[in-house]
Amino acid sequence: MPALPPQGRLAYGIQLPVQSQSTIYAEPWEAAAGPDDLLAVARAADRAGFAYLASCDHVAIPRRLAPAMSTVWYDPVATLAHLAAATEHVRLLSHVAVVGLRHPLVTAKQYATLDHLSGGRLILGVGAGHVREEFEALGVDFERRGPVLDESIDALRAALGPDEFPEHHGKLYDFEGLGQLPRPTQEHVPVWVGGSSPAAVRRAALKGDGWLPQGDPRERLPEQIARIRRLREESGNDGPFTVGAIAEPLYVGVPAWDVGRRTVGGPPDAVAESLRAYRAMGVDQVQVRFRSRSRAELTDQVEAFGETVAPLLT
Repeated sequence: MPALPPQGRLAYGIQLPVQSQSTIYAEPWEAAAGPDDLLAVARAADRAGFAYLASCDHVAIPRRLAPAMSTVWYDPVATLAHLAAATEHVRLLSHVAVVGLRHPLVTAKQYATLDHLSGGRLILGVGAGHVREEFEALGVDFERRGPVLDESIDALRAALGPDEFPEHHGKLYDFEGLGQLPRPTQEHVPVWVGGSSPAAVRRAALKGDGWLPQGDPRERLPEQIARIRRLREESGNDGPFTVGAIAEPLYVGVPAWDVGRRTVGGPPDAVAESLRAYRAMGVDQVQVRFRSRSRAELTDQVEAFGETVAPLLT
């Protein structure tokens, strides 16, 4: 299993296409795509040395948000378990699981099984969520989603630990004497906390093994990273911590079509130079997304990135 990040090099992962189709980032070809396309991209990323595959989490999208978000959101546990059987090395990231929507023992059962079946490749990415109607439909207090997430992380630390009969006693959740097998393969399942609000950054620093920013432009990252380091130092937390970033859209090579003004493109050294700037800020892993007009173009981009750009990410 690859380390995160690989020693001396910026790690790179990918949020998979098809499995979520928000209009913010989905390409037109994804609307007619399906499981075979998802599988082909996952296998290409595995061969190309990607550190992880990521899948999102939404239970249901309200009609008012559907035009922008779409209603295509594959279940992350089912999706990552399916892809685990078709890949060998790449890790499996929930980016992010809205764990406050479910009891921690339910979440632990699902993700412990995923880690067990995949041979210890799970990274549990968690976030507070933002769709009020989801919380209301499932009987969870939307206004208190932050405190719910805080305790959910604590409960999941126990429930995904080594004990067959985990124990947690909190304000919201209380359990002991209830056994769950199989246990995760990993002795310690990494928990990466998503979000860029002050509360989310603080939560990542104090409760997480990593941070998954959401929408931070690169010029804002140094300030956020400095705050995380300061909070961890003040709390005496000196354990391993993975700082993430989400890169601008990429295109390896000179495109023959309009890939958009924000897209970072060109020869491999130009793309690598842009991404190395993240490493200089203190970023350990960067999530990349490629512009594409078809599955074939996307897998070509993934392969080209692994062959020509990744070796330059030192």
